[in-house]
Amino acid sequence: MLGRIHSIETMGLLDGPGIRVVIFLQGCGLRCLYCHNPDTWEFSEGTEMSSEELIKKIVRYKPYFERSKGGVTFSGGEPILQKEFLIDILKKCKENNIHTCIDTAGYGDGDYEELLKYVDLILFDIKHISEEGYTKVTQRKMDKSLEFLEKAQEMGKEFWIRHVVVPGVTDGEEHLENVFKMVEQINNVKKFELLPYHVLGVNKYEKLGIEYKLKGVEPMNKEYVKEKEKEFNKRLGLI
Repeated sequence: MLGRIHSIETMGLLDGPGIRVVIFLQGCGLRCLYCHNPDTWEFSEGTEMSSEELIKKIVRYKPYFERSKGGVTFSGGEPILQKEFLIDILKKCKENNIHTCIDTAGYGDGDYEELLKYVDLILFDIKHISEEGYTKVTQRKMDKSLEFLEKAQEMGKEFWIRHVVVPGVTDGEEHLENVFKMVEQINNVKKFELLPYHVLGVNKYEKLGIEYKLKGVEPMNKEYVKEKEKEFNKRLGLI
């Protein structure tokens, strides 16, 4: 089975528990205003790799991540858009007793049951909590994301929830409270992360000749975001 890989990080510390091998799959259907990896958007880019070749790379690092109770995280782009390849490599990971995680906004093509059988943890990105807001942030509709979320909950999957806080877009007190209320309704949430908007990927837009829609927006105040994150995790009983 062949897939398209954007890049591989072998010592990831932020994409799931423990030390992670993070596989960034190529291709994404969303066009988020704050995306810092526009080079992952196009499916025709990246490096073609077989699942056999990829699992050999992953297993090579198993002695390092196993000690920290880590594993492998499949990110993107949007990894679930390469569903058949992802199922194949997830199966191989489970055959090697590796903890599996997918970092996703749930923007795929449906029929997720087989895929989710081999997933231990989902890092789920809430782009926005209203249809209008979701479309403003992603240039797409919200229904596919909700469909994925519903199926994952139905199958009892564990979640780390993430939400990017952007000045003037998703940083309002009322908005964040509504995000919290949405998270309260999701089963098996183990962690709730608020991620401060940054501008580290802006130069990629210039190189690719793509207009950056948030030009001039300053990075989000990290201290404010961390305080809100701590407050929400306390209210959820997670800390």
